[in-house]
Amino acid sequence: MPSYPPSPEELDSLVAYYEERASLFRQFVENLRVMFAESVELKPLIHSMRGRIKEPSHLRDKLQRKLAKYREAGRDWDITSENLFERVTDLTGFRILHLHTSQFAAINAIILRLLDENRYPVLEGPIARTWDEEYGAYFKSLGVETQQSPRMYTSVHYVVETNTKTKYTAEIQLRTLAEELWGEVDHLINYPTVSTKLACREQIKVLARMTSSCTRLVDSIFRTHHET
Repeated sequence: MPSYPPSPEELDSLVAYYEERASLFRQFVENLRVMFAESVELKPLIHSMRGRIKEPSHLRDKLQRKLAKYREAGRDWDITSENLFERVTDLTGFRILHLHTSQFAAINAIILRLLDENRYPVLEGPIARTWDEEYGAYFKSLGVETQQSPRMYTSVHYVVETNTKTKYTAEIQLRTLAEELWGEVDHLINYPTVSTKLACREQIKVLARMTSSCTRLVDSIFRTHHET
């Protein structure tokens, strides 16, 4: 077991362990991209998609935030190279964007079917994280677990595992294009460290509400279009 609290060298060792295996994570991203891109069913339902692996510096930041939470909870530090990829599940990320909410049910079904066909175990999800009660009710009506999102965004998350001997995980996010705008702004200004500027924090909250309104408007446009 590592010492508690871990030394800076121990954290450096975990980051280096990840860096040495970065090519495997890149391959996982590429496998997901090909699987989704070649789906004839999925193509007409989505706007775009992209994947990434976590930057080593971002992993270091995440480990430091985890350490702070461990201290606050009085827990012993127990993250090692043997369980790093189990404890940090978003080292690989893949995001799928679509235009309107009513597409979700079909997209979700296709994603789950593709993951099953390619033998990628779904460890978590789909879980809809949202602050908007109306959209929370929508996801619940489809049998999707919901979680309150204090950061004020709406996105559906899946955690999937590789089908290789060495196990890695990826976090797949499914969200509307409007929500992506909010996410990009918030990520640059308010994550992982919350902005010190009150005006920025308040404006990002306003943007979240405007994003929700935009999604509703797009949903309404497509409902009218389909009815016509």
